[in-house]
Amino acid sequence: MALNIRRARPGEAGLVLDFVRELAAYEKLSHEVEATEADIADALFGHDPRLFCAIAEWNGEAVGFAVWFLNFSTFSGRHGVYLEDLYVRPSHRGKGLGKALLVYLAKECVDNGWSRLQWAVLDWNAPSIAFYKSLGAVMLDDWTLCRVTGPALTRLAGSTS
Repeated sequence: MALNIRRARPGEAGLVLDFVRELAAYEKLSHEVEATEADIADALFGHDPRLFCAIAEWNGEAVGFAVWFLNFSTFSGRHGVYLEDLYVRPSHRGKGLGKALLVYLAKECVDNGWSRLQWAVLDWNAPSIAFYKSLGAVMLDDWTLCRVTGPALTRLAGSTS
């Protein structure tokens, strides 16, 4: 069996969006997917892209992906990778594809002198948490993820200091 990890190519925004929708369904968050194929194409392949995607292929078939972007640590003074999405289709789990995608991203970090690889995992996703811990990931229980969206974001943007 042949495993290949490669960057997404122009023309594959629909494939990436399919993976996003499959991941959202798995996480019971399909109702939150607003992205269109055009949005994904522009983010990955438009002028000065700041979003990146690796595709996992098994025997030439795209079966998983990792979407990531650069973040920055003021403490280390270097960039890192923030993994936004990691997904492998259920029929191909257990073959090392998720690990291969994370290895790919770890190599990106090391090769570029970036200080870390970071992501979030839903607290109910015990299989993924166990998998990440087996790779050496540390759960940052002392940090709480914050997010402002929708009307709250609009209100905050219109606030005066």
